[in-house]
Amino acid sequence: MIEEIPDIVISRLPIYLRELTRLAEEEGKLTTSSHELGKHLGISSAQIRKDLSHFGEFGKQGTGYHINYLVQQLRQILHLTREWNVAVIGAGYLGHALTHYKAFLDQGFHITAIFDNDPAKIGEQLDDIVVQDMADLEKTITELNIKMAILVVPANVAQEITDRLVDAGVRAILSYAPIYLKVPPDIQVSYSDPVVQMQRMTYYLA
Repeated sequence: MIEEIPDIVISRLPIYLRELTRLAEEEGKLTTSSHELGKHLGISSAQIRKDLSHFGEFGKQGTGYHINYLVQQLRQILHLTREWNVAVIGAGYLGHALTHYKAFLDQGFHITAIFDNDPAKIGEQLDDIVVQDMADLEKTITELNIKMAILVVPANVAQEITDRLVDAGVRAILSYAPIYLKVPPDIQVSYSDPVVQMQRMTYYLA
């Protein structure tokens, strides 16, 4: 069932989850509607109902959605009811910032390893994590059962490191490298390139 659901639908689920959590924690709301949720997110209520219908019926006409229940269901759908070990590849400025990003741990993503090939950075202490040599990548990934990685490396080495990550058992990669990565069809890759996003927005500024 999950494989048949469009990826664009899956990509909206975390957005719904974030807003539902905000409504509950910041506004103290117990229930909401697709109309209210859509108004907050700039997404049509029909689209929200259609997205959620892929996974079951979560609301009732006239009463809407019970927020806590829907939050629990979305967390289960997204497999967020467990903690995920994550590796950061690249101990530069961005790698440092990501390692210290508190929201990862709050949402169940535990940065358990960070790697670099710069002798000046290897052995550096980042909170309770020590920067490891890239030579130990496969061994550590396997020992810690790491399935997710954040790639913060130059474009010229990104594909090689990606291949090593996949061979070691990583199945999901968030890449900040400015290059398209070639991976097997069962590997999930998301890209975060601020330059590309800025370039997209300049189209609307003319």
